[in-house]
Amino acid sequence: MDDRRTVRVSKYLSRHLRHQPERIGLSPDAGGWVEIDALIAAAAAHGFRFSREELDHVVVANDKQRFAIEGRRIRASQGHSIEVDLGLPPATPPAYLYHGTVAAHLDAIRAQGLRPMTRHAVHLSADRETATRVGARRGRPVVLAVDAGAMHHDGHVFHVSANGVWLTAAVPPRYLRFPGAR
Repeated sequence: MDDRRTVRVSKYLSRHLRHQPERIGLSPDAGGWVEIDALIAAAAAHGFRFSREELDHVVVANDKQRFAIEGRRIRASQGHSIEVDLGLPPATPPAYLYHGTVAAHLDAIRAQGLRPMTRHAVHLSADRETATRVGARRGRPVVLAVDAGAMHHDGHVFHVSANGVWLTAAVPPRYLRFPGAR
């Protein structure tokens, strides 16, 4: 399977497991899981064919481990805009986590903090390198440090997904450290 096909299948899976399952007639359970055979059949019925082998390749080869397979079911690891309960237990975060963004969003972030927008949680990275890659998807990246230790101490709840993405409901501005700020 070539890289272009891998990306194409991955994007299709993201769209239909995270955001629009109903578009192809899928009904994920409360945890976001769908039967793999039903997914493959629904995709084919809507003009996008892929094999179980291609699906397995995408799940294993995805550098961000966006998908999880459990038995004969699959789901996206996080990033849903549909209602799901990933069943992740609360976790104690490291002292600092990181968020990649672009300069165009900084004024809003300074005023309102980090909000989940269309997702269920704010996504944070455990290291600056990952946050830089995330921010670079939208342009020249800006990495913000999040005082996760202080947030946790103040009662904010964190979860960590199967692929290592840290999730929290929101990050108020007082917990953010902007580049160049003292």
